[in-house]
Amino acid sequence: MTDSRPTLAVGMVGHAFMGAAHSQAWRTAPRFFDLPLTPTMQVVCGRDEARVTEAADRLGWAETETDWRRLVARPDLDLIDICTPGDTHAEIAIAALAAGKHVLCEKPLANTVAEAEEMAVVAERAAADGVRAMVGFTYRRVPAIALARQLVAEGRIGDIRHVRAQYLQDWIADPEAPLSWRLDKSKAGSGALGDIGAHIIDLTQHITGERITEVSGQLETFVKERPVAAGDTAGTLGGGGASTERGPVTVDDAAVFIAHFTGGGLGVFEATRFATGRKNAIRIEINGSRGSLAFDFEDMNVLELFDASEPDETAGFRRILVTEPGHPYTGSWWPPGHGLGYEHGFTHQVVDLVRAISDGTDPSPTFADGLQVQRVLAAVETSSDTRSWQEIPA
Repeated sequence: MTDSRPTLAVGMVGHAFMGAAHSQAWRTAPRFFDLPLTPTMQVVCGRDEARVTEAADRLGWAETETDWRRLVARPDLDLIDICTPGDTHAEIAIAALAAGKHVLCEKPLANTVAEAEEMAVVAERAAADGVRAMVGFTYRRVPAIALARQLVAEGRIGDIRHVRAQYLQDWIADPEAPLSWRLDKSKAGSGALGDIGAHIIDLTQHITGERITEVSGQLETFVKERPVAAGDTAGTLGGGGASTERGPVTVDDAAVFIAHFTGGGLGVFEATRFATGRKNAIRIEINGSRGSLAFDFEDMNVLELFDASEPDETAGFRRILVTEPGHPYTGSWWPPGHGLGYEHGFTHQVVDLVRAISDGTDPSPTFADGLQVQRVLAAVETSSDTRSWQEIPA
């Protein structure tokens, strides 16, 4: 049967890890969710013609392009999906919005506050003309996280007192792991702080509905030099065999900071790539005046809820398996008890973005939301450099 719904032609820049995840989402979303627009995977863009051609065949894109400027200029595209390192986000996003294209941009929004501010201003102007922009904090779309946000908004745990958030990985714990672009400040902006710390900053603000107002933090780089991957004298590609040459690591390996929220609550944050044994552990606990919520991405289909109004004799954290049809997003997937995985957050992101574009509303998180996270990242970095508390501009 022919689909009579209007199409949304997508062009994507970048086709590595995030490009593959986004591609899966664009393929899957219209097959499981009733969308008002039908996304079409029109063009994927990469600098190397042979590699981007292989990626297009593997990931399901109809055409290829090797220059993002030509991609943005194409009149047959409706949306540009940016899956490139952070140093390119601002230029591509601003050009795409100026060309009247909707934009989905991976996090963090940019490498600097100044870039993020410009992106947010351009996005706000574009929105007045019906052009939408969203930053890709996909963990918001994990059903258990979406349920946590709903419960906090309903007042189930009362006033927020304490927030604890960790994002733990170990993929560069080996000091002989080679350099990659993620370890180069000029490309990545920051290390564990911006790459994974940005996620828990966004998640805690999203779940609580509050903003971080002040931070005091410390960054550390444990391994100052690493092997340059064979064939990569600039130390930017990663992969391949290691050479005898070594290059500097110019970003943080780990970040810790404490924070204040607008409602008066305290936050404690950790982001590290040196938590040996932890592959992608996101742990969030929120304590309120009436109860608590706890989430662990290593058990991502579960949300724990403590109701402080229950009698002491029977009170305790209750395990909620977030797979019921009435839970956020889950009704379009499998029967109860059949859990979802990492990739589903990207699919839900596409669903929310397509629906917002169709409705003529700003998708969430906006570029303004991404800018606010960028300001927190910058404040933590400044705090580490100056050993001082830093306020976050509203």
